Amino acid sequence: MPQQAAIVTGASSGIGLAIARMLASEGYGVTMAARRPEKLSEAAAGLSEEGYDVHQVPANMSSEEDIQRVVSEHRERYGRLDVLVNNAGVGIGAPVGETQTKRLDIQLDVNLRAIVLFYRECLELLKAAGAEHRNAIVVNTSSISAKAGQPWLSIYSATKAGVVAFTEAMNKELNSEGIKSTALCPAFVDTPMTDFVKGSVAPEDMIRPQDIAEMLLALLRLSPACIIPEIIFQRPGEQL
Repeated sequence: MPQQAAIVTGASSGIGLAIARMLASEGYGVTMAARRPEKLSEAAAGLSEEGYDVHQVPANMSSEEDIQRVVSEHRERYGRLDVLVNNAGVGIGAPVGETQTKRLDIQLDVNLRAIVLFYRECLELLKAAGAEHRNAIVVNTSSISAKAGQPWLSIYSATKAGVVAFTEAMNKELNSEGIKSTALCPAFVDTPMTDFVKGSVAPEDMIRPQDIAEMLLALLRLSPACIIPEIIFQRPGEQL
């Protein structure tokens, strides 16, 4: 049984997979959750073959029952939670006059509602870790669009701004319990989610998923006396 454990959502590729690999390499037992079972199974198998302790739970982050199942399976396997990474997200572009309610709801549910539900479901485990070492960490993947709302991505921008605000609120609410929260606000990262823009922004000019994982590693190494509420990742020459 590992001495520390983590949950990572959106863990089948991109930022989530990079973070899961980093945590596993640091000795964490990692529950990997993502929507597509086949893709998640492939990612988890790859980490297992590298000798890491990972557990996969296919889950739709818009489903309260699936979120509860992720936490339940994690608790049963590892018995503790030191790091929660709310990374799953979805962006669907459209001008506001053509916004479809179904697509609006998907973004609200996955990008914002799921984070609230994960805090609620994980709170007992996080409080236990916080009481033990005062360094329970929750990382919430937001976006640079949270800092400057983008046209045609207005719903996505709004949900990601909500992530930043909720993260700030959780720091004020849970710091006394030894639980620290950080919102990550990256610009374009070279993942499948940014394929739509790779015709105008070359992948090699994008932030790497490993860059995001490296910042989480830095957070893990901070003392309990230091809280980083928000990290903005910009590309060279980019302005908010």
